Amino acid sequence: MSAFKAVVIDKTEAGQSVGIRTFDEADLMDGDVTVRVSHSTLNYKDGLAITGKAPVVRRFPMIPGVDLAGTVEASSNPDFKPGDAVVLNGWGLGETHLGAYAERVRVKGDWLIPLPQGLSPRQAMAIGTAGYTAMLCLMSLERHGLQPSRGPAIVTGAVGGVGSVAVALLAGAGWHVIASTGRPEEADYLKGLGAAEILDRAELTGPSRPLAKERWLAGVDTVGSTILANVLSMTKYGGAIAACGLAAGMDLSGSVAPFILRNVALLGVDSVMAPRELRLEAWGRLARELDHDKLAAMTSTVPLEGILEAGKEIVAGRIKGRVVVEVGGS
Repeated sequence: MSAFKAVVIDKTEAGQSVGIRTFDEADLMDGDVTVRVSHSTLNYKDGLAITGKAPVVRRFPMIPGVDLAGTVEASSNPDFKPGDAVVLNGWGLGETHLGAYAERVRVKGDWLIPLPQGLSPRQAMAIGTAGYTAMLCLMSLERHGLQPSRGPAIVTGAVGGVGSVAVALLAGAGWHVIASTGRPEEADYLKGLGAAEILDRAELTGPSRPLAKERWLAGVDTVGSTILANVLSMTKYGGAIAACGLAAGMDLSGSVAPFILRNVALLGVDSVMAPRELRLEAWGRLARELDHDKLAAMTSTVPLEGILEAGKEIVAGRIKGRVVVEVGGS
């Protein structure tokens, strides 16, 4: 098959155009492994790329999509052979390298990991970068020495992809989870994932005080900006917040007081360039520790043709949980 279906973003005088069209294999980028994509997923970054709301795409034309699960079709990389089931997250896919919203990709084998045992391709993409990032956050908090017996954990943007998985993972690890959201109507959904308390986002949106009443020991922040500043001001002595998102902005107009008076740590978590060893550990733990029923409860599915509208919805804050994109599989 030299031609295949793909979502393609092109640059125009007005900004960009996006649509589904036929793409030729000869136009794929360099790499030593060709993968037949069965499933992808929708992340906030994918929505930004599709809508052009932020400069995610760095070259044109671009096929968006930062995650994939599929089967190796051809390989000159010694670690992979035709027929291998694989997963890819990040590494510039959908930004600088043609991405996953296509029936075929060519990538560097160093970017791939084997599909974790115990997960189907669809489940792997229900997890996707969002769930993988949530696990990296949990691992970061654990490396900092934090334990559930010492206090609760907060998750901001809890209804979103990272937030939903973070709630489930933290609850599964024994944490008392406080789920912060601006969508109180989703309280039952969050409690079904394991949240013990629901916190109205409005409590975290005002100007932050240098130090506020201590409320949680740990946290996963997917939002940034003023909300992160407030979360830090309310973190208990010796606690830490793993920050992995910036949906509300890249600014952090808080105070150094939590860091130098309460020994609070801000732990930055990156998923795009994380080394292979860390990826393998995170995905192995996801396969073992993430409740499959909770994963199913937070997941919806769209066909490749549905990703354009879904991209608009996630940027508008109207997507709940995780979205699997069926590219070439069921």
